[in-house]
Amino acid sequence: MKNLPDISISERMATAFSDMPNDLPQSMQILCDSLLIDVSGLCVAARNADYVRATFAASDEAGDCTIIGRKGRFNVAAAALVNGTATHGEDYDDTFEGGPIHAGAVIIPALLATAERHQLSGADVARGVAVGSELMCRLCSVAPKLVHKAGFHPTAVFGTLGAAAGVASALRLSNAQWVNALGIAGSMASGIIEYLAEGTWTKRMHPGWAAQSGYRAARMAQEGFTGPRTLFEGDHGFFHAFANQDLNNFTEALSELGHTWISSEMAFKPYACGTMAHPFIDCARKLVSAGLDINEIDSIECNTAEGIVHRLWEPLALKQNPPNGYAAKFSIPYAIAVGMLRNNAGLDDYEEHVVHDPLVRSLAAKVTYRIDPNNPYPKQFTGHLKVTLKSGKVLELSQGHFRGGKDEPMSIDALEEKFLANCEYGGWSKSDAAEALTCLKNIRSSQSLNLSALAK
Repeated sequence: MKNLPDISISERMATAFSDMPNDLPQSMQILCDSLLIDVSGLCVAARNADYVRATFAASDEAGDCTIIGRKGRFNVAAAALVNGTATHGEDYDDTFEGGPIHAGAVIIPALLATAERHQLSGADVARGVAVGSELMCRLCSVAPKLVHKAGFHPTAVFGTLGAAAGVASALRLSNAQWVNALGIAGSMASGIIEYLAEGTWTKRMHPGWAAQSGYRAARMAQEGFTGPRTLFEGDHGFFHAFANQDLNNFTEALSELGHTWISSEMAFKPYACGTMAHPFIDCARKLVSAGLDINEIDSIECNTAEGIVHRLWEPLALKQNPPNGYAAKFSIPYAIAVGMLRNNAGLDDYEEHVVHDPLVRSLAAKVTYRIDPNNPYPKQFTGHLKVTLKSGKVLELSQGHFRGGKDEPMSIDALEEKFLANCEYGGWSKSDAAEALTCLKNIRSSQSLNLSALAK
């Protein structure tokens, strides 16, 4: 057994976040507003989806909280689970380069439900969103790529800790309670990535499960339940379990904690699919826009990062012929094909009739890859296409960043346009969407939350 530290990593985190200023920096105020808008629009877009209907039917217990896009009031667990599942269900939600993780799908559902249940202010919500998002993003630097390699979904396991930290901060728990909340959440974290095999639904529920688990962990700590303060550095600690790693470096994760906000560089998606596919889609669309004749393509080879091969490239035959729309969201060959043929990769482009279109499948079958040992993933997401035509001519294009991320951020106007489009996709009228958008933009300044505009 290791010698236990006088001050644990969790205790250092608690101190850093409790000492942070009451007024968030402008970058985090913008992030909070952006996450509220993006998450809510995604909930509306997915509200009639089969997986959301199933989740709702299994958890529609009455309470004080809002399930976005549905009439009625529901308990904390139901609201957090359904909203988190709906947000992440179409893989159209925010991401963090360096993870990848999807903080908004966990943190926003957890904090909105907490605020309604405990009658918190918009400032409390913003504080919780900032802390929860920041913790999730910083955990990505501890054991890069290893959580995925161990078979776990980082959003799910980091999200449970992030939700606990965010809820604990919003409820103004003491430092000791905050540490206990994190320790309790460590035993609630879960989420494996076997959904990749056949495109089943479990990834969709991971953020919702993390959101409701984080809330429960924080509330248990508030009522006196204890958890290990050595969650991270103990012999049986978090990364030992979820990354098969004991020699963890927390220097970057703890640097300037509570003062420098790396989560302010969170990215918002222009396409409804796995994040690392996005630069490849941009390259595909640019080549066609520049005059590429799709009918003349003989083959497409892509340079890619080794760290994404097992999720987005292999088994290659399956990725070239995804069995359903959800599986297609984790296929770069498919993403390139729809990008070229349909000039987009939005919600409509992952519907079943598109996925099974013979033209799409024929083009996806021409896409292969080679591993670039110098690829900067996970620090940066890149794309590359080398297209060989039937004539022998070669066209090549690379993109070294993720559009919507820190190098080319999505404007607030574009984010609002995405919100309105998602509401339309989910069947809301323009007036309903406009009313909801006004509500969301005023949450941070509200003394108490009134989310009735979202319950339709």
